[in-house]
Amino acid sequence: MENLPNCPKCNSTFTYEDGELYICPECSHEWSKNSNEESKVLTIKDANGNTLEDGDSITVIKDLKVKGASGSVKVGTKVKNIRLVYEGDHNIDCKIDGFGAMQLKSEFVKKIV
Repeated sequence: MENLPNCPKCNSTFTYEDGELYICPECSHEWSKNSNEESKVLTIKDANGNTLEDGDSITVIKDLKVKGASGSVKVGTKVKNIRLVYEGDHNIDCKIDGFGAMQLKSEFVKKIV
């Protein structure tokens, strides 16, 4: 059995190959065999410059209109257990009570410390 690299995100040893990608079954992180991903860790920051991480709690700092809904997400809405997304124009996946699954931009939230 060949030696596969540990996951650069969670350091799991249970990685596997899928074509030109390495995949971590524990955190679902995927990275290219050819890239040196360990040196390119992206950080996502809130409106105040605090670094966000998966599982953090945040507060919305601006009224946000929701496409396809009659209402909007109000200032001060608290969101627990966020998941960060590194692709696309929205950085945060979350569930908001009364709205369901949503994607938010990090510039409109602040981390609850």
